[in-house]
Amino acid sequence: MPFFDNVKRIRADKADQFFIGDDCAVLGCLNKNEYVLLPGFCDVHVHFREPGFSYKETISSGSHAAARGGYTAVCTMPNLNPICDNVEHLALQEELIQRDAVIDIRPYAAITVEQKGEQLVDMETLAPRVIAFSDDGHGIQTESMMREAMERAKALGKMIVAHCEDNSLLHGGYIHDGQYAAAHNHRGICAESEWRQVKRDLRLAMETGCAYHICHVSTKESVALIREAKRAGVNVSCETAPHYLLLDENDLQEDGRFKMNPPLRAPEDREGLIEGLLDGTIDMIATDHAPHSKEEKSRGLEKSAFGIVGIETAFPLLYTGLVKTGILSLEALIDLLCEKPRKRFNIPIGNDFSIWNLNRQYTIDPREFLSQSRATPFADYLVYGRCMMTVYHGKAVYYEEDKNG
Repeated sequence: MPFFDNVKRIRADKADQFFIGDDCAVLGCLNKNEYVLLPGFCDVHVHFREPGFSYKETISSGSHAAARGGYTAVCTMPNLNPICDNVEHLALQEELIQRDAVIDIRPYAAITVEQKGEQLVDMETLAPRVIAFSDDGHGIQTESMMREAMERAKALGKMIVAHCEDNSLLHGGYIHDGQYAAAHNHRGICAESEWRQVKRDLRLAMETGCAYHICHVSTKESVALIREAKRAGVNVSCETAPHYLLLDENDLQEDGRFKMNPPLRAPEDREGLIEGLLDGTIDMIATDHAPHSKEEKSRGLEKSAFGIVGIETAFPLLYTGLVKTGILSLEALIDLLCEKPRKRFNIPIGNDFSIWNLNRQYTIDPREFLSQSRATPFADYLVYGRCMMTVYHGKAVYYEEDKNG
C-alpha cells in the first residue's frame, strides 16, 4: 500500500518532539510509547443531521467527532430537513459545511424527490455539487425507478449508492428475524429483505453499466451475490460497518443502543461478512454514524429510533477486534478505512493524517464523545488505540494530550 511506504513509527528515546509541518502544531513529548502515523480515514456513510435535526447532531459536532476518530473526509446522507433533493436544499447544507466543518464533507443528493421513490430528482443540476445519489434509509421499491436512476447516473458519470430494503418483507420488524427475536417476542426483519433488493440492483447495474455501491451490507447472502457480480464484471462496490463485523444477535440487549437498520444479524452472517473482507468482496468499512437524542434512544428495542453512533470508536474497535486478533493486518484495515473508499469515491487525501498510540488501552466511555449522541452498543468495551492528533490540510483539528504515556 502506497501510504505505508512512508509510515513513521516514533519513539521518545529517539526524538523528543515530532514536528508535523511548517504551519502546524507540534506533538510534544512522546514519552516512552510507540506512536504511528496513519492516513486520514474516509467514511462514505454518515448522518450529520443538519439542516433540520441539530438537536441530534450538527455539522460542527459531527465533524469534530470524526476528527477525534481519525477521519478527515466523510460523505453525508441526504435525509435532512429539507431533504437534499434540489440545489436550493443542497445550498443550505453547503453553507453550514463552509461555516462549521473542520474536515472534508461531501454531501449526497437524494435519488428521488423527498426520498419517496416516486419521482427522480433533477440529477443534472445536482450532479456537479454532490458526491453521489442515495435514498439511504429507503430502498427504491420499483425496478423501473431504479433502472431510470441508474441510466441517468451513468450518463452523468455519477454513482448510485443504495440502501437495499424490500418493504414488502419488513412486516413491522425492528431487529433480526432470528433466535433472539423469537425468544423475546420481538418482530423480526428477515435477511431476504436486504438480499432480494441487492440481487435486483446487481442485475440492473449489469444491464445499465452504472457505477453502483451498496450501503451497510449485513447478510451472508448479500456478500455471496456481490461476489458473484464482481466476478461477472459488474461495476459494484459495497461497505459494511464495524457493528456487523464485531457483533451479532447474540449480543443484543433490551436497549435502544442495540437498534440499527439493518439490524445485527446471525453469527453466520457476521462470519460471512468477515470472509467477504478477507477475499475482497467487501470494499470498505463505513460507520453509518447515525446520532439521535437520548430520549429517542431510550424507548427499548421496539420503539427507539434506528441508528447508533460510531465514528469516534471505529478504528479502536476494529484494530482491537480484527487486527490484534490476527484476522486482518493493520495495512489491510487502513486499506478498508482509507485507500479503497477514497479511490472508489474519488476523494483525494492530500497531506491529511492522524497520530495514534496503538499501545493505549482504555474502555469506551460515551460521556467522552464529541458527538451529541451517546448511543453505542460498545459502551465499556476494552479497546486498544487512541487518537492523539488529527491533521487536515496542515491544521491540527483534534489533539489529545497523552496523560497515560
